[in-house]
Amino acid sequence: MNTQASPSAALDYRGKVVLVTGGTKGIGAGIARGFLAAGATVVVCGRNAPEVLPEAGGKAADFIPADVRDIESPQALFAAIRERFGRLDVLVNNAGGAPFALADKASPRFHEGIIRLNLIAPLNVAQQANALMQEQDGGGVIIFIGSVAASRPSPGTAAYGAAKAGVLSLASSLAVEWAPKVRVLTISPGLVQTEQAHLHYGDEAGIAAVGATIPAGRMATPDDIANACLYAGSPMAAYFAGTNLLLHGGGERPAFLAAANTGDQH
Repeated sequence: MNTQASPSAALDYRGKVVLVTGGTKGIGAGIARGFLAAGATVVVCGRNAPEVLPEAGGKAADFIPADVRDIESPQALFAAIRERFGRLDVLVNNAGGAPFALADKASPRFHEGIIRLNLIAPLNVAQQANALMQEQDGGGVIIFIGSVAASRPSPGTAAYGAAKAGVLSLASSLAVEWAPKVRVLTISPGLVQTEQAHLHYGDEAGIAAVGATIPAGRMATPDDIANACLYAGSPMAAYFAGTNLLLHGGGERPAFLAAANTGDQH
């Protein structure tokens, strides 16, 4: 890739094919819309077709059904991408998540399912993407969507946090194995306000109160994550490999600052 391209040219994805797993809702749909607006042909996948596909820039994403947890499903997904488009320039490994469940109450089967979805499935998808990207001129970029849960306690989502910690190690190793043709990296969001934010934070007042705990004064939006992915997948980030971009608005204010009684709350 040309590392001397101007910013506007570098973020022009016309002629590029981008796959966003779990790209039919939430963060994934926001990422899909970002790449569509930049001119890319965008493929999204999920277990079920959404009522409305992500749209931007006058076009909609292409949908291919796939359950990334099933070993054979990603194989069929990439066979379809190869047949329809002949290439893949960027993979955004976004599919994942976990419901709240305390570790001593959840079953071993539940824990295994969470780790399969958030660690094993992204590895299998990345392996398929790498096989295609290694064959094509210009290689490609694989972006794992991580989480700040990888590096801080995650009570109620312990298996999820552990899986995301594994993603960081995985991406750093794949960046070495698959270089220089395929560039691999991680983007780790903090708290993100999606259409399902009320399930985690309550009503608008609850969402605002949570946002106020973040130095940026708000939770991230899917657009914030999309913008980071647009940069990370572009020639502007040609040396951005094997690393992790924390996208958390300044992180979380340490609890001891609120508990301390020093007369100085700055």
